[in-house]
Amino acid sequence: MARAIIVKKVGRTAAGKSVANPVGKSKPRAQKPIDPTPAQIVATTLPAAMTGRASPAKAKEGDDPVFAYIRSLPQPQRGIAERVDALAAKTLPALQRSVKWGMSWYGVGDGWCFCCGGFAGHVKLTFGRGTALKPVPPVTPIGMGKDSRGVDLESVDDLNERQVASWMKQAAAMPGFGGKKR
Repeated sequence: MARAIIVKKVGRTAAGKSVANPVGKSKPRAQKPIDPTPAQIVATTLPAAMTGRASPAKAKEGDDPVFAYIRSLPQPQRGIAERVDALAAKTLPALQRSVKWGMSWYGVGDGWCFCCGGFAGHVKLTFGRGTALKPVPPVTPIGMGKDSRGVDLESVDDLNERQVASWMKQAAAMPGFGGKKR
């Protein structure tokens, strides 16, 4: 996956000296900065939890680790993940939760059916056997397996609860990941 970066420009004076000064210190008036060349652009990475990679949350089964993971997300990802979690609890009475691979995972009985993770700019809801769902969810996630499909949710308004609940029920009726085969 591509890693998101913030670009910080470092200016130079006409004499070639850097003008990236510590905060609070003023620049000498005699040295006027000029536009930086591409070689003078310094990359600063975003916090690991929101770079497009999964968060560093520790793997642990149960409701509390999932609730802690969701609370750790910034808004609007937190609000979206809370709605997905509430919908899963309402739709699947025997719901089991876990944090694995830095995302919240949901399953019933014999394994995990789908996951929900906060990323830079969106929440990714992925169904492990998504190609078997009707209709097939539109997004093919990178690195989640050839049968995985899901949706990227940028706001709570993007969550079609009726459709997602249907996918959750269908996914729960199939063999899950990491469990016994039915």
